[in-house]
Amino acid sequence: MRALVLNRSLLLALMLIGMGCYRSKPNTGLTTVQMKLGNDTFTLEIARTDATRQRGLMKRDSMPADSGMIFVFEKEHSGGFWMKNTRIPLDIIFVNAAGSVVGIRQMKPYDLSSTTSPKPYKWAIELNQGAAEKAGVKVGDQVTVPDAARDTKE
Repeated sequence: MRALVLNRSLLLALMLIGMGCYRSKPNTGLTTVQMKLGNDTFTLEIARTDATRQRGLMKRDSMPADSGMIFVFEKEHSGGFWMKNTRIPLDIIFVNAAGSVVGIRQMKPYDLSSTTSPKPYKWAIELNQGAAEKAGVKVGDQVTVPDAARDTKE
């Protein structure tokens, strides 16, 4: 009987350790898409409304290596991004309406200065810092934005 109790305790401990190591994606309710950037494919949450674009990746402690967020705008523009309440260092990839990468920048946690693109963009994609370089993304690359992230309509 004692061995059975010990085995159950060991099993419970292993299950709890395993759950602690599992990194689930945040339950934001946002639609996600798979998108190839450079040599890697990422799961991107779609921020297409003013509210979801303003919230972005705020107040998250981490993000899986193969994840990020794509910000969708109605038309090309030159607005900037800041890191208010954003704890994760990020790369931001700016993509114009023709699908060309027009800028790649890095952003520091909690930095309130504006990060802008050198050219107008329709989409901005945030990834963990270093992910763009690791995937081989470069200015001038052509990317295919998935249909689900092509416009601001839900």
